[in-house]
Amino acid sequence: MTKKLHYVSGFIITVFIGLHLFNHTWSILGAEKHIEMMNTLRLFYRNLFIESILLLAVFVQIFSGLKLFKINRKIATSNFEKIQIWSGLYLAIFFIIHLSAIFIGRLILNLDTNFYYGVAGLNTFPYNLFFIPYYALAILSFFGHIASVHNKKMKQSVFGISPHKQSIAILTFGIILTVILFYGLTNYFNGVTIPKEYNVLIGK
Repeated sequence: MTKKLHYVSGFIITVFIGLHLFNHTWSILGAEKHIEMMNTLRLFYRNLFIESILLLAVFVQIFSGLKLFKINRKIATSNFEKIQIWSGLYLAIFFIIHLSAIFIGRLILNLDTNFYYGVAGLNTFPYNLFFIPYYALAILSFFGHIASVHNKKMKQSVFGISPHKQSIAILTFGIILTVILFYGLTNYFNGVTIPKEYNVLIGK
């Protein structure tokens, strides 16, 4: 039952994260384009019904994931099995921190949790010393988790590519995408100018 709940909640979250990462790729076109795309996507997920489903899925994912971590961490032997349990643990921690930050921004700071809310720390020293690995590990853990599940579930080769190599390809794609996203979210590694209303996030 725990595995089934974990799988279903994971599927729901994966759909949202896919949209979220797609939105972040738009940052390559600039902050304004990113925000335009975010406002379009918010028509789908920024409502009480969808947000409630997402929050429930995240809570189920965290609690079921921690339970599965406790069970599986001592019996994991292959590299992908180890990636699955440890990436899952990191994602659980990330969800707790990230959702807390989002709701603090929305409900306490009264800020629009848009592009600038997400990249303020990423583009400001010394906060970026935390936020660069924090975000990078989250993206890599997401793709590592998917690759691990794919490696376990997939039984057929595709165009002569074995399930194991398919999983490596998924993980490789995640690494490449991480670099692309950071390229956009940091204004091509030149740094983003943060609007003054978001200075509260970086101690100004």
